[in-house]
Amino acid sequence: MQGTLDLLILKTLQRGSMPDWAISQPVQKYSKEVLTVKQGSRYTSLHRMEGQGFIKTFWGISENNRRAKFYELTKKGRKQFETVEAGWLQFAKAIQLVLESLWKSC
Repeated sequence: MQGTLDLLILKTLQRGSMPDWAISQPVQKYSKEVLTVKQGSRYTSLHRMEGQGFIKTFWGISENNRRAKFYELTKKGRKQFETVEAGWLQFAKAIQLVLESLWKSC
């Protein structure tokens, strides 16, 4: 579903601000490595959402004492997450209903 990466990034940033490279780690961990976020896709999504005002950036020091660009969810981003999450959950439920109905008819 379109916007899934944005949804996952927005959810991850609800945990707090973090450097760009750390954003994909929870997605991979909690999906048991089924979902991976490639660097190019992550940067494209982050850049787009920053332009839309869903996230903001600042420079800070990472856990390994290096200067890094951090990303943080804005109030607008929190609202966007709620909207996108509701749509995604509705979509997932519809797919589940179709699969269950087709399974029963086989």
